[in-house]
Amino acid sequence: MTFCLGITVEDGLVGIADTRVLSGNECLIAKKTATYQGPGFSFFVMTSGLRSARDKILLYFEEAFARETLVRERLYKVVNLYAQQVRKVALQDREALEETGLKFNAFSLIGGQTAGDSEHRLFLVYPEGNWVEIGPDTPYQIIGASGFGKPILERSLHRRDSMIYAYKVGILAFDATRLCAADVDFPMDVLLYSRGSFEIIERRYDRNDLRSISEWWQERMRQAVQDLPAQWIEAAFPACTSR
Repeated sequence: MTFCLGITVEDGLVGIADTRVLSGNECLIAKKTATYQGPGFSFFVMTSGLRSARDKILLYFEEAFARETLVRERLYKVVNLYAQQVRKVALQDREALEETGLKFNAFSLIGGQTAGDSEHRLFLVYPEGNWVEIGPDTPYQIIGASGFGKPILERSLHRRDSMIYAYKVGILAFDATRLCAADVDFPMDVLLYSRGSFEIIERRYDRNDLRSISEWWQERMRQAVQDLPAQWIEAAFPACTSR
């Protein structure tokens, strides 16, 4: 499984990805992010699904991106080019994978900005090669293990929030996921893009780097449960004990 989270707010983009890869009985560490920057463009790709499909798609994409320089005008054109490589690899490998009981499940998040874009954009690409843009109403998308981190994002994240706030919420979503999903874990890769900067900042954090945040959040949650208004809950206990 994988945890890749993309967040788009007015000030920019936040990307967070785990690095755990399972190969048979082995547990490996490998990047699930790739960044591309040059004059007039800056974007990242985050992927979930079979590692072999991911590596092949990115190789084909990088070759096509080097040739098709006109796609750098707009990010959606970059996404279209990437989607073409997804379909190409699916045609080549899907049948063989399914014969062995594996599924072609290459989901991708692509975020960034080109010179022709008025602002940064974030896209979700499906294994079939179609895509959607992540909009302001739900300013995030998770690929991979999506259920555990979603509650805090749904309750507290808005498009108008700052990048720092989005980054904090993203860390908590990752922390919830790695606690509940055995195949999601540190190191954690972070990508930060500020609107109009055409520069992606990359950081990697280990378990010890975020231990204090995780412990602080756990204690705050326990205290919040203690402080929860509970008059109607407490009223149920006498009824239970009298039976």
